[in-house]
Amino acid sequence: MKNRILVGALALAVASAVASFTQGAAAAQAQSAGAAQPHAAALPPGPVAGYAMSEAYARTLARNLYVWAWPMTNIYNRLLAARQVPSPGLNGGIVPLAPPNRLSMLHDYIEPAERFVACPNQDVVYGSAVVDLDASPVVVQVPDFGGRFWVIQAVDTRTDSFASLGKMYGTKPGFYLLAGPNWKGKVPAGIQHVFRSPTSVGLVIPRVFMDDTPEDRKAIQSTIAQIGVYPLADFDGKMKRTDWSALPHFGKDGGGGDAEIRFVEPEKFWDELPLVLKATPPLPGEQALYAQAEALLAAARQDPAIKAAIVDEAKKADTEVVAPMFNFNSFGHALNDNWHTITNGAAFGTDYYTRAAVAKSNILVNKSNETKYFYLDADASGQRLNGAHAYTVTFPKGKLPPVKGFWSLTLYNEHHFFSPNDIKRYSVGTKNKDLKLNEDGSLTIYIQSAPPEGDKRANWLPAPAGQDFSLYVRAYWPEPAALDGSWTPPPVRATSATNP
Repeated sequence: MKNRILVGALALAVASAVASFTQGAAAAQAQSAGAAQPHAAALPPGPVAGYAMSEAYARTLARNLYVWAWPMTNIYNRLLAARQVPSPGLNGGIVPLAPPNRLSMLHDYIEPAERFVACPNQDVVYGSAVVDLDASPVVVQVPDFGGRFWVIQAVDTRTDSFASLGKMYGTKPGFYLLAGPNWKGKVPAGIQHVFRSPTSVGLVIPRVFMDDTPEDRKAIQSTIAQIGVYPLADFDGKMKRTDWSALPHFGKDGGGGDAEIRFVEPEKFWDELPLVLKATPPLPGEQALYAQAEALLAAARQDPAIKAAIVDEAKKADTEVVAPMFNFNSFGHALNDNWHTITNGAAFGTDYYTRAAVAKSNILVNKSNETKYFYLDADASGQRLNGAHAYTVTFPKGKLPPVKGFWSLTLYNEHHFFSPNDIKRYSVGTKNKDLKLNEDGSLTIYIQSAPPEGDKRANWLPAPAGQDFSLYVRAYWPEPAALDGSWTPPPVRATSATNP
C-alpha cells in the first residue's frame, strides 16, 4: 500500500490472540453443550481437538470461511489502520481519519481522489470514526440540525447497523452512548440513550446533506462543528465544538491507486482471523461455524502444509469468488431495465453472500429505511455502460425518486470511484438547483463524455470517455414506494453509438 498510515503495520501479537480466541471458542462450545438435551450433550460441539484434517477438506473449509469473514476482516483492519493515525485529521488532505474512538470530519464534499471507501457520494458532508468498544464506550454528540437532513450510522464488525440516529428517527439533539457487548459500567446522567453493539469493533459515519451552493457551504459549518464522537471519559455534558476546516493533514495521498485500499489480504488473512473472531461474538446458531474456524486454525498451526494450502485457497477465493462480487449485477434483486437493489442493507445477519458482495462493491451502506440504493451496470438493452456512448435517463413528471430526504444519481468509474471531469460534477439530484425540466415537466439527465448542447448542459452528468462506468441512485429517507418496489428508476437508454 502506498499509504503507511492507512495500511501501516498489521504485525500484532497473533500468537496470544489465537490463544485467547481458542479459550473463548472453548467456552462458547461448553455453554452450547450445557444447554443441549442429554442425548446431544455427549456429542462433540465441533471437530475433535487434535484430529487430523486432510488438505482437500481444509481447502474446502478455507474457501467458505474466507468469503464469510471477508467483511469482518475488512472492518477490523480499518481499526488497525486507525491505530496508526496520530490525531484526527485528513489523510493526504482528503480522507477524514482519526485514532480509535475519535471523529474526523470533512467540511465539504469528499474529493475524487479518495480511496478509503468505494462509492462515496457528493451529496453529504462525511465524517468517520473507527470505534474500539472494548477500550471504551463512545459518546456521539448530536447537534440541532434544524430542517437539514442528517443520519449518523453506527455499524458493527459485520457491517450491520446497531444504532438509530437521524432525521428519520426524530432524534433529538444531545448525547448518545455506544457500548460494546462486554461493557458493564454506569451510564452517566445526561446520556439520552444507549445503543449496544453486538461486537467490540465498528465504525461511525455521520452524513449531513449539503446543497451544492456557496451559501450552504457556509451555513453548514456551525452545525457540523458540534458533531462529535469521543470516549466516555471525555463526557462532561457540554457540547464540544470543532472547526473541521482546521484539521491537520498527514500522509502523502488519500489512498493512492485506482481501486479501493485493500483492507483484506489473503496472505495475512489466517493470522488476523483469530483477532477478528475474538472481536465478533457468534450470532445465534453460529457456534458450530466458529468451532470449524478454530479447528482449521489449529490444524494450520500444527501443520505448515495445511497453512500453505489455506493461504493458497484464500488467494483463489479472493480472485474467483470475492472479486466478481464487485459487479452490481451479481447480487440483490434484479429490477426492470437492468437496475438492481437490495432490501437488507446494513441488516445482513446471516446473509453471508450479500454481506460480502456489498462489502466488496460499496461497503458501509445505510439501512434501507435510511437510504434505498439502486445500482446499474448495463443500459436498458443489456449493454455494458461505457463512455464511448451517450445516454439519457428521463424521470417522468411526478416520478422523481420518492423521498422525504433527498435523492441523487451518481456516476462511478470502473473502480467505483468518481471519474474526474472539467466541471467537477459526479452526481445530480436534490442538491443541484439549476436542473432544467422538459416542457412536459419531466427531467432528462444527459450521461456522456462530451458536453451536450445548449441548456442541456445544466443536466449533464459527465462520463469517462471510452471507459466502463456504473450508475447509482440514492433515495435518502425513502418513501414507501421506493421500498416496496412500486417505484423503480427509469431506463437508461443509449442515444448514439458514440458521443456527439
